Amino acid sequence: MLNRKSITTLLASVLYATAASAAWVPEKPVEFVVASGPGGGTDIFSRTIQSIIVKYKLMNAPIVVVNKGGGSGSEGFVYGSATADDPYKLTFGTNNQYLLPLVAKMGYSADSLIPVTALALDEFLIWVNAESPYKDAKSFIEAAKKPEGLKMGGSQSKDTDQTLASMISEATGAKFTYIPFKSGGEAAVQLAGGHIDANLNNPNENLGQWKAGMIRPLCVFSSQRMTAGPKVTKDMAWSDIPLCKDSGVPIANYQMPRTVWLAAKVSPDAVAFYTTMLKKVSETPEWKTYIERTSQSDRFLTGDELRAYTKQDAEKATEVFRREKWIVQ
Repeated sequence: MLNRKSITTLLASVLYATAASAAWVPEKPVEFVVASGPGGGTDIFSRTIQSIIVKYKLMNAPIVVVNKGGGSGSEGFVYGSATADDPYKLTFGTNNQYLLPLVAKMGYSADSLIPVTALALDEFLIWVNAESPYKDAKSFIEAAKKPEGLKMGGSQSKDTDQTLASMISEATGAKFTYIPFKSGGEAAVQLAGGHIDANLNNPNENLGQWKAGMIRPLCVFSSQRMTAGPKVTKDMAWSDIPLCKDSGVPIANYQMPRTVWLAAKVSPDAVAFYTTMLKKVSETPEWKTYIERTSQSDRFLTGDELRAYTKQDAEKATEVFRREKWIVQ
């Protein structure tokens, strides 16, 4: 016969086992809220993750991808944080989540969402139309120093692309009329059509137009050549693209994290579920293929490491915002 102590111990064990087996899992459709328009890097990032989750059955609940790119992406962050404890809206963005509230009054604050993971770091390049007279970054910069300057397109306003355009101007004396578009995909189409002189898209956003021979890269903002691989066009691979710092543009490195967010008061169990699931995504062959195809840096950040990264990144961007007088009063 069990004594009182044994019964107490047994009940505690049962309760512990029940609690352990009741870890949070989604029981209804999960929205992947994309803080950009269709076709851009963030959209492709989210849909790649969706396809991997479905293929490997990493989550039983269905996934609905919703694009909300208005207001430079703030529409997505407002929507994703509207209900502070809603675990069914996973928001996909970049560093625009914490940079946008620095430059404009938004319908959300940076602490309205919490970072779950960053799964990759994206590179940036200077791209021109294939018929452009500028064959290298040096001639491009020299042309941009003329009084009329050049038209530089990018994704969103006062975001990563325009921040980089400002940095190039400060470092070289180049003059740009910056033209914002809803996504990098739209900026790629405009460049291919010859409506702007250049854009600062990441590799993935301009890949299709480059393969089609409609545009070409001049240089990449990295401290080392991009990963070697097969030719993208007849005569060039990613690793053949010169470094901007060696081509008359003294900016050694400029990257953007691909980030995933949840509303600020979502339970730790829900955060843990998505963190574990996204870690599994990052370990699949399909994810490795995506990283290679888009020439991103494969880096998984979460927890304290991710918070430290975002803090440092925000501090660097704030220097540019102050110089440009973009800081919201």
